[in-house]
Amino acid sequence: MAMRTLRLLACALALLGGGATVVHAQQDYPSRPVRIIVPFPAGGGVDVLIRSVAAELSRRWGQAVVIDNRGGAGSLIGAEAVARSAPDGYTLMATINQTLTSNRFLYKSLPYDPDKGFAPVALMTTSDQFLIANPSVPAKDLRELVAAVRAQPGTLAYGSFGNGSQPHLVYELLKAKASLDITHVPYKGVAPVMTGLVGGEIQLATGSASVAGELLKAGKIKPLAVAGARRSTLFPDVPTTAEQGYPQLRAAVWYALVAPAGTPEAVIERIAADVKAILGEPEFARKNATARGLEVNAGGPAELRQAIRDDVAVTREMVQAAGVKPE
Repeated sequence: MAMRTLRLLACALALLGGGATVVHAQQDYPSRPVRIIVPFPAGGGVDVLIRSVAAELSRRWGQAVVIDNRGGAGSLIGAEAVARSAPDGYTLMATINQTLTSNRFLYKSLPYDPDKGFAPVALMTTSDQFLIANPSVPAKDLRELVAAVRAQPGTLAYGSFGNGSQPHLVYELLKAKASLDITHVPYKGVAPVMTGLVGGEIQLATGSASVAGELLKAGKIKPLAVAGARRSTLFPDVPTTAEQGYPQLRAAVWYALVAPAGTPEAVIERIAADVKAILGEPEFARKNATARGLEVNAGGPAELRQAIRDDVAVTREMVQAAGVKPE
């Protein structure tokens, strides 16, 4: 009986010690600067949001939180760098769903494992995409765009930020459903796409309200449809794709924060809790998210895992329907 009692006491002490280790890890982190890699050029929606979040994290942590833009190859370059980084919480990645969901369907070989290469940390925001056009396009909505392309096939081009990106899948699906001839022009990120659209290098693209909102308000580009279940609260006069006869065209972008696989749970919990607290501050959320058309999720690892699973299922259907083959 005495031996059994000693064993139970030893187990209890081990559990208490483990709990103390978790608390200790949370309290000690971070003890040096943290780097957040954004696998897209500066100026895109996720880049703008994470810079605001990083500034608040830096104040909370008393450490520099540095944003490192590594755009190119549809986010593969930056994502690979994060997946190969030490799993200690000092290298993170802020990205969109493309990196973790659609890239797996668009490339025969990825330099990272989208499921096993990262530890989910936070689902920050979501936003439906707009189908947008240069003002020179002779169409005021999606229906008129289809008619215009059929009348003059091959004269319009759409921009994307790489294979598997939202605009790529949306327009390839539209091309397949409506038998259209539209040229694909890939860029290195959403910011260059917007520049190309405004300048007339391309005539079509997609963009969230956070990315395209100010350009829409200024009349530098125009909206054709919202690729979501409901109209935008910021642009309520823009009909959805479903209202215009194309319910299959659904595209939402979410902004997420992940760490390399193997990062200690205590560190992930600390980061997730602080990001949630920042996004939960009403003034911060209004200024940096809702005013730009983003819906705040402030979800943790579990919410992000579910978002990945849901988006993989939707993207698989879009890829198959569009007939897009991996390269």
